[in-house]
Amino acid sequence: MSSATAPLPVTATLRVEDEAGGAGSGGGVRLVTIDRPEVRNALSKDVLADLRAVLEHTRDDDSVSVLVITGSGEKAFAAGADINQLRNYTPASALDAEMQRTYSLLEQFPKPTIAAVNGYALGGGCELAISCDIRIAAEEARFGLPEPTLGVLPGAGGTQRLARLIGTGRAIELILTGRFLGAEEALRVGLVTSVVPQAELLDAARETAAKIASKGPLAVRLAKLVVRTGMDADQNTGLVVERLAQALLYGSSDKTEGTAAFLEKRPPEFTGE
Repeated sequence: MSSATAPLPVTATLRVEDEAGGAGSGGGVRLVTIDRPEVRNALSKDVLADLRAVLEHTRDDDSVSVLVITGSGEKAFAAGADINQLRNYTPASALDAEMQRTYSLLEQFPKPTIAAVNGYALGGGCELAISCDIRIAAEEARFGLPEPTLGVLPGAGGTQRLARLIGTGRAIELILTGRFLGAEEALRVGLVTSVVPQAELLDAARETAAKIASKGPLAVRLAKLVVRTGMDADQNTGLVVERLAQALLYGSSDKTEGTAAFLEKRPPEFTGE
């Protein structure tokens, strides 16, 4: 059952706002802002719990097509885990892997996700960004995984997702040295998809979200699923998954509407069926 009419989640650590998708868009944008500027949006257990609640609500909300995540203020997207909590973690905390589990939910989220990185994205903040599908960075953004400085490693997917994004050698160098990447270097190595002035960051994210939302929703959802699945399989298996997904789309009302609209030179009216 859709939760489209349900109220937005009320959380202590996040601001959650819905915005219209814009002209030609098939759905709205949900903007989630980590709202702890006094600690550079550090990722406490409360933040993670609130993020999971928002993901659960958004998954079934038919009025939302794209999820955008950013940080409050201009200094930090998220400057990592809450160190006051981290200092008390035990081996059992690592096995529970709350941050890793939360980011896996985000990576596997059925709707497209965009990280609008407005400042420092360090440790868990960097891992949050690379769990999203698309990363747009402000010119002032900085990325890094400095966990070994604290005697730990990037344990929320950083050792795995970063290597898949930018290559094993670069990932190992960044993790072992704790070096920060500026936005332009992050763009050059493939960590982010675009870099814009700080003042244009959210508009750039909204523009990208609107482009996505104007496409067939079934095609968008399946395309994301096929790419994600194929990354964890050999190419031949990925091609089989691609073929099966295409077969589903060929039988959809959206394919019939999309092709008819193209031939009739009019905007399509997708239903997601």
